[in-house]
Amino acid sequence: MKILLSNDDGFRADGIVALYEALRDVAEVEVVAPEHNNSAKSNSLTLNAPLYVHEGSNGFHYVNGTPADCVHIALTGYLDWRPDLVVSGINNGANMGDDTIYSGTVGAAMEGYLFGIPAVAFSQVEKGWAHLDAAAEKAGELVAQLLATLGGDPVASLATPATCEFPWLLNVNIPNRAFDQIGNYEVTRLGRRHAAQAVIQQPSPRGETMYWIGQAGEARDAAPGTDFHATSQGNVAVTPLHVDLTHYNDLDAWRARVQQTGN
Repeated sequence: MKILLSNDDGFRADGIVALYEALRDVAEVEVVAPEHNNSAKSNSLTLNAPLYVHEGSNGFHYVNGTPADCVHIALTGYLDWRPDLVVSGINNGANMGDDTIYSGTVGAAMEGYLFGIPAVAFSQVEKGWAHLDAAAEKAGELVAQLLATLGGDPVASLATPATCEFPWLLNVNIPNRAFDQIGNYEVTRLGRRHAAQAVIQQPSPRGETMYWIGQAGEARDAAPGTDFHATSQGNVAVTPLHVDLTHYNDLDAWRARVQQTGN
């Protein structure tokens, strides 16, 4: 089995190095990751500049672009093979709730998903890489289980239940704990955060005002069943995602409203 591995923290980041070491025992792994930190780049592709692929001293390939650029280039011309799984991470910090909209880690995995390849994004809940080896071991354990379901005809051999759609996209958040202190896998929905904190303003050397994006908001919806709640209990939050942004519950209401306008 073959895995394409990427991230948003950059090809030298501790998280991708640890994850690579954990995955190389279960599959053939090719790394194509950003040259520099590209956090919060979401699904963006670079259209206004050429992109290049280089090989780093660690053997990983890196791109002067976004996480989505890396996966897109790998799948549309750079690799001469199609991976069985696209994996992204391990991110330095949580990607839960609203984070998934902005996350480059999730964006890299989603790019694989959009090309019809199952994908997983891994993040540690807290920044700083504490217990990273344990998180990588836990991620490798889950990937090994997922790969076991992809043998033969992938559409027919998905993990039970048979109603799982193919391809699938999973967002996984792992608590920063020793391996034997990490709880069970818990399938969750996304929680919600409060609005982000205010921007940080600083004067520039030229007397202009510089703005830094503020911290993400605290959890607003951390009820049982959410990713926030699962990780607070020491469990690994596994959240199935999809990219259809249609608000199905409001379709009839909007049809009625539009008809009232006479259009």
